[in-house]
Parts: sequence; C-alpha cells; structure tokens
Amino acid sequence: MKKNLITGVCLLSAFACVSQANAITAETSYVCTNDAIKQDNRPAPDKRLFHSDAVEKQIERVCRLLTNTKLAWMFTNCFPNTLDTTVHFRHFEDGRPDTFVYTGDIHAMWLRDSGAQVWPYVQLANEDAALKEMIAGVINRQWMCINIDPYANAFNDGATGGEWMSDLTDMKPELHERKWEIDSLCYPLRLAYHYWKVTGDSSVFGEDWLKAIANILQTFKEQQRKDGTGPYKFQRKTERALDTVPCDGWGRPVKPVGLIVSTFRPSDDATNMQFLVPSNFFAVSSLRKAAEILQTVNKKADLAAECTTLADEVETALKQYAVYNHPKYGKIYAFEVDGFGNHILMDDANVPSLLAMPYLGDVDVNDPVYQNTRRFVWSEDNPYFFRGTAGEGIGGPHIGYDMVWPMSIMMKAFTSQNDEEIKRCIKMLMDTDAGTGFMHESFHKDNPAKFTRAWFAWQNTLFGELILKLVNEGKVDLLNSIQ
Repeated sequence: MKKNLITGVCLLSAFACVSQANAITAETSYVCTNDAIKQDNRPAPDKRLFHSDAVEKQIERVCRLLTNTKLAWMFTNCFPNTLDTTVHFRHFEDGRPDTFVYTGDIHAMWLRDSGAQVWPYVQLANEDAALKEMIAGVINRQWMCINIDPYANAFNDGATGGEWMSDLTDMKPELHERKWEIDSLCYPLRLAYHYWKVTGDSSVFGEDWLKAIANILQTFKEQQRKDGTGPYKFQRKTERALDTVPCDGWGRPVKPVGLIVSTFRPSDDATNMQFLVPSNFFAVSSLRKAAEILQTVNKKADLAAECTTLADEVETALKQYAVYNHPKYGKIYAFEVDGFGNHILMDDANVPSLLAMPYLGDVDVNDPVYQNTRRFVWSEDNPYFFRGTAGEGIGGPHIGYDMVWPMSIMMKAFTSQNDEEIKRCIKMLMDTDAGTGFMHESFHKDNPAKFTRAWFAWQNTLFGELILKLVNEGKVDLLNSIQ
C-alpha cells in the first residue's frame, strides 16, 4: 500500500481531508453524552454509502451508557466508518448480493481488510435484513476474487488495471496487487463461518464457494513447497526492499516440513523467513471452519477431510518448528521460521500477529507459550515495540522506527484478562487520536499529531468493535472511569 505521513496536513483523500479538518477543530466537551451523536465527524447522512438501522441503534445505546463524552464521540465516529465510507453494495446479474469494500483511502478491496471491516456487524445481522444482505454480498465477492486469483491480496472493482500492473508476477487487470499472503485466504473463511453460525444462512456456500475452497486447498498445498517452489513468484521495481522478493522472486529457501509459505506478511511487507507463524496458526483454524461448513452444509465429506488433514499437518509442524526457548521468557512462538532451525523473534502490529492469535481464535489465551510470547512482544526485547511520551505499542517495518500502530493496542485490550490493562489501552487510544475522533494506521510514540492514514476504515471499525465488546461484557463502569 502507498502511505503518506500526516503531520498536521492531510495528504490523502478529499473525504479524509474534510473529516480530519472538521475533527481537529471540533468541540469535544459536551453538555450530555448524546451530543456525541449530534457533533460526530461522520459524513452527512445523504453522503453515507450504506445505512443500517441496527448499527445506528447500537450507537445510540452505547452513547446513552457512556458518560465519558470523548469516548462516546469516538465510538460514534469509528464504529460505522466502514458502512459510511467504504461499502459499495449492489447485486450480481443473477440477483445475488455483491459488496465491494474499499480499505479507505485506497480504493481497492483487500480480502483481509474487507473481511475484518464488516466482521463487527455480523452480530447485528439478524436484526437488520439489509445489513445481513450486505455482509452476504462481501462473502460472495470474496469467493469471486479468490477464484480470479487465489494468490492475490487486493482487487479492483472490475478489470481496470492499475499502478502495479508492471509487477513481475502473473498480474491480471482485475488485481490491484498480487502479494501472496496466507491470511488473504483465511479472513474470508473466518467471515463466512461466523456469518453462517450467527444467521444460519447457507446461501453463500454455493458453487463459487466450492470452487474457492478447492483453490484455497490447492494454493496452501502448493505453498508447502513439497514439490518445488510452486507457481508463484513476485518482484517489483522499487527502492523499497520490503515490496519485492529475493532469489529471483521465489523468496529465501525453506525446508518443506509441512508449514505453508507466506511470501508477504499481513502488512504487505515481504517475509524474511517464509514460514510466517501467526498466519500458519490462522490457516489451521480457518481450515477447520471450512471442514465444518463442507461437512454440514455441502455434504462433501471428502473435501472436508482434506481440509482437516491439512490443518492437522500444519498444526503438527507448528508444534515442532514454531516454538523457541528464549533465555528470558521461556518457550515462546517465533514470528517466522524456515524449517532449517532458524527463527525470527519479533512481532508486527498487523493481524494476524503473535499478540492477536487468541483474538482470531487460533490459540487459547491461557496457553502458557502464548502468555510468554505476549510478555515478549510487549517489551523492548521485540525490536518493533516502541515506547514514548505519547504511548507505547507494536509497529513494524512497514512504517518504521518509533511509529506505534493503534491496532496493536487494541489487540492487547482484546486479549487482556486484566481490567486495569484494558483501561490503560483505551486511555492510550483516546489520547493518540490527534483530536480527530478517528484511529490512524500509526502514530509517533512522542507525538500523536504525526500519524499515517487519516482514513483507514479497518482500524476505525476495530476500535468500535472493541468498545462494543466491552460494553456488552458489562465493563461500562470501567470505560466511564477513564479520565
């Protein structure tokens, strides 16, 4: 993704500029909490791309409960941001719902981002038929994208081409970018499974789904690299090393041990050692979800067994190769390995990450290896952990030194079992919005006004998801106690 660093001047989109300018000058002390809705920084109602009665009711409910006026204001801005600004809903020619979701300031659809952006709305789908149909449209669009190219991470709205058509890989005009990332195939499985479990609607598991899961299985198996490097390679003409791949585009060597190669991380940065551990954990849980769908809905026992067998193989390999005995923290999960016995010890803010594995349902939060890993990644022993006068958290090489990603702070809160820790995380998120009422991709550890991406819908909606979760868990008093 292209990024611009914001230092008080908006360099992104017309919407983001207007929204940021309004937010920075907005009055943030209110006569009553409900004024958070009246003084929000959302687009005008007639400019919003999608309306959901159920979402609006949740905003009103949460704002009535929150006496912390800034938090109510931020929730009002953030929770509907995906619907307000990124959702393009329509129907395919056969009448099925079709939803194309921008990531925000980049007008392309990432399989990862789109799956994460609409995730918090699934819990409300049974209360709002239009919302339910819109989410089904996202799932249908994701199957279509996977069937165009299972190795691509981001797609255009049609065969429009774009700035990365010159990449040295098998580009197609439907693709925005073709960076192979395991999680690009996992997020659609996670979303579809959750949607099915909540709504009972199996209409999204037709022929496109069966073709997509076949493509997913084939791609995962090809990238186990048991029979050579497989068909995927990637290079880009760039001065940025993390946007291209060494060894003639095949990546650094791995030993075929059952793990799956991910040429790129969820940050869209190239991996160093291509067995990306959190993404392999995500593949295991996603394949098991797919197996349940295939067995229950499609009655495809053989295909379900193929998913389960692959999940078991990857899980066994993770147990053998992903754990490192750290001299300070004990047994922890490495971030990347190569199967030869080498490990990279770090974490990146983008999800899937080591920190976020319980959030995705990939490991138990009480797993002792995870807990050791959690202490490691939230410390200065993780080279991409930054602590400053404004805040602390995990960043990554995508933006670089001293830039904390709010996503990491949210993941710490999502995976925390300690109310004081959660409270500190929410306080830090509130204090580092640069007065905009929105989340950003990253902020400088000493200066929140120095941030990247004024319009990043995933982070905004994720913040809303976190606050709604805490409210629903009865932690209103905790939220209202934040000063």
